[in-house]
Amino acid sequence: MERHEVANTLSGATVGGHVVQAGTIGSLHIHQPEQKARPRQVRSPHGPFVNREPELAALAEALAPVEAGGLGIVVFTGLGGVGKTELIAKFTEEHRASFPDGDLYADLLAYRHQGGVDLPELLAGFLRALGTEPPAVEAERFTAFRTATAERRCLFFLDNVEHAAEVRALLPARGLVVVASRRRLPALRTDGARVRQLGPLSATAGAELVRGWVGSGRGTDGELAELVELCGGLPLALNAVGSQLLDRDSLPVGRVVAELHDREGRLAMLEDEENDLGATYDLVYERLSPEGRALYHLIGVHPGPFVSAGLARAVGVRRAERAIGELRGVHLLDEVLDDDGEDRFRAHDVVRTHAYGRARELPDREGLLAGVVAYYRGRASAADRAMAGKRLRLQEPSGDDLPRFPSGTAALEWLYAERANFRAVVEAAAEQGRHGEVWRLCESLWPLYHGRKLYQDWIAAHRLGIESAQWDNRPAAVVRMRNQLARAHFERGEHRLAAEQLALATELVPLVTDRQVVGVLYETDGLLCLADGRPADAVERFTLALVANRGDDHGEIVQSYNVAQALIADGRPGEALALLAGATAQAGRTRDEDMLMKLPLVRARAHRALGQLDLAVAQADDCARQARERSQYAKEAQAHTLLLGLAEERGDVELAERSRERLRELAGQGPS
Repeated sequence: MERHEVANTLSGATVGGHVVQAGTIGSLHIHQPEQKARPRQVRSPHGPFVNREPELAALAEALAPVEAGGLGIVVFTGLGGVGKTELIAKFTEEHRASFPDGDLYADLLAYRHQGGVDLPELLAGFLRALGTEPPAVEAERFTAFRTATAERRCLFFLDNVEHAAEVRALLPARGLVVVASRRRLPALRTDGARVRQLGPLSATAGAELVRGWVGSGRGTDGELAELVELCGGLPLALNAVGSQLLDRDSLPVGRVVAELHDREGRLAMLEDEENDLGATYDLVYERLSPEGRALYHLIGVHPGPFVSAGLARAVGVRRAERAIGELRGVHLLDEVLDDDGEDRFRAHDVVRTHAYGRARELPDREGLLAGVVAYYRGRASAADRAMAGKRLRLQEPSGDDLPRFPSGTAALEWLYAERANFRAVVEAAAEQGRHGEVWRLCESLWPLYHGRKLYQDWIAAHRLGIESAQWDNRPAAVVRMRNQLARAHFERGEHRLAAEQLALATELVPLVTDRQVVGVLYETDGLLCLADGRPADAVERFTLALVANRGDDHGEIVQSYNVAQALIADGRPGEALALLAGATAQAGRTRDEDMLMKLPLVRARAHRALGQLDLAVAQADDCARQARERSQYAKEAQAHTLLLGLAEERGDVELAERSRERLRELAGQGPS
């Protein structure tokens, strides 16, 4: 059979794709192939690399099952600073072509809390990086992750792992998982993992590494070997010393060795397995500029894992950007990549340990810690105001001297990127007896915890918030903290625990003069009534909350929204629409963007109950659009769930598929 080449021509131009000819076109949808997200999160190696050929070979061998569509696992154990991260960075750079769907990184230390790791939140980050929104129900994220990785070939780097169970919970359907840990994890061999111990560099390899930086003309073989020995053969320590040799061409290697010897026996600032590195970091510290030392003190005092120029400036570090550049130059800080666009940096935990020891000598250590807490309280307060406008708050605004957020979405992304810092700061403030700061932080973090469903942080922080409000002798704050804790339990389906918190809060009502504070208890009780199938009781509770909020525009709008939901559940959608009309007008007058996003969803439910399906679709679609623009993914999922039901009732195949596809994206399920 003869074959003919065919091309389409339009107005003299040759077209290689599809051509549609028609007289009149109402609407035309040409579906493009789905573009999958390809995250590149593993950092590049820092510089010269030596003496890790067996380990690189082990990683290369693990590619075989990955290329066959399976799963490979490699575990590297060893001391902090021995070069595990650099090894994996080097391998990733050389083999990125083997992972066409991306490489992802998670430092489990940033998710570790009271001995456990917030695995659902870690998976939420992975799912978002892969282009899918995590399910609101935490338990569903594990299945969603396996589904999202079933057709992808990615590398997953899990850093600072402590237990084999942490790795097992995070295994994808396919790909390469590389683990770095200080602990031996032999149990992972039962999962098919290759487990290798990464030892310090030999004297020869260490000397080769240093010569790669400073050239062959500086230092004798004996001096370099002694330098490697004093640094424990750890690349992290050699990097720090080597950077200072590069900065000062006239500094002899022998002098550095002599100074390190002089400092042996000084303060044992590090853990037993690494206490011989204290002298090395003493030397690096003493050669820092005054502003570099000030930043190093901040690292030692700051309870959280990340620092930024904004934090440094707020606590008095002069020329903060220059100080950050100096510490990065001697490999004491690494950049952290987050979605909010702010530059954020992390010190290796060996460095943080040494910095903590240095900071203990400061006469104003407590003042520096107070500055850290004040910074985070001020920024959280500003973020809360940017996101939630004039909602009920017991605290006065703070942080007016700190940078403002351009939008509520930007504020939410910043809060989310700083979540590990907030967790640590709340705990540190509670330990230091800064009780007023603790409950105020919790109050401001409500939009983060409620908006992103960070249940573990939410519950742990508010337990401390309750205790701190009690110490601060603020009954209204205790009621607020217990109510916000009750809402966390309610959203997790733990209705008994939610009711217990409400009962404890109600005992303090006689001591509370602010009727809006009492109103929040009516609101949460109304939600419990709705969940228990008692809509008439819910109408009564929400109405009491509405009365308690008279005179506060946002409070009135929120409670009208709640009363309307209860009226619909009670078979009274017409009354609900009348109430919502007034609430919508009020939200428009006061520019309450958050409620203007939420109100259409309840209007859609009322129209559906009245059989007005076209109006219901228009309102639900409006809510979905606004929620997506504001990164309020849980609310967007609610809107698309309603749209899917409406589409099925109307027989609208296109709408059903559109909402079903978006729900798959939001749930992290991927294409069917």
